[in-house]
Amino acid sequence: MQEPTFFILTALAEEPLHGYGVMRAVGDLSGGRLALRAGTLYAALDRLTEDGLLTVDREEAVEGRLRRYYRLTDDGAAALEREVARLRANASLAAGKLRRAGFAFGAIG
Repeated sequence: MQEPTFFILTALAEEPLHGYGVMRAVGDLSGGRLALRAGTLYAALDRLTEDGLLTVDREEAVEGRLRRYYRLTDDGAAALEREVARLRANASLAAGKLRRAGFAFGAIG
């Protein structure tokens, strides 16, 4: 799973958000490392909706513009859970290698 997808799904894990809300949440969750541009975000939201990982929760008109709220589907939550498990396994593997090599794991950062 690409990092932007991971953060988009994570941003929507607790509650439905509109596109700009997703954009802000991704920035916050990534500590500012990942700043999605509007075109990139909306293309990803469309793709994830087509893939069944997200669905449109509701739409509302705000100042004459349509605001679409997205929410995570059960399939989206399952995909995110699989990615979390994969990342944990990878991190555990790397941490073990560092410890066995004699590096002070956790000293960096």
